[in-house]
Amino acid sequence: MTKNKLWISGLAVPVLIAIMLLALSSRVTANAEPSAPAAAVKIDNFVFGPQTITVPVGTTVTWTNVDDIPHTAVSTDGVFKSKVMDTDEKFSFTFTKTGTYSYYCSVHPKMTGKVVVQ
Repeated sequence: MTKNKLWISGLAVPVLIAIMLLALSSRVTANAEPSAPAAAVKIDNFVFGPQTITVPVGTTVTWTNVDDIPHTAVSTDGVFKSKVMDTDEKFSFTFTKTGTYSYYCSVHPKMTGKVVVQ
């Protein structure tokens, strides 16, 4: 091989690698979307924990029943209503408007909680 051909072929590999990395990184950033905020409420020992949670608009709150007794999460104003959740079952709701959302367990109405959306 001549000196020029050797130099060009030696340069081709790093250039190809750089182009591939650039294409891959632009693909990742173009498809990357910010994840929506999330919050968790644990149901255990007949208590919603935390009892009051404050979240920004757009947050998805997930209630998880870790108790060995079935429970629900039902808003007092009819905005959301879970099915009866057995142990380790979950219910999620995304809050799209500001406000205070009180809720309770329809199986055990003395169990109450509140989601404050700001």
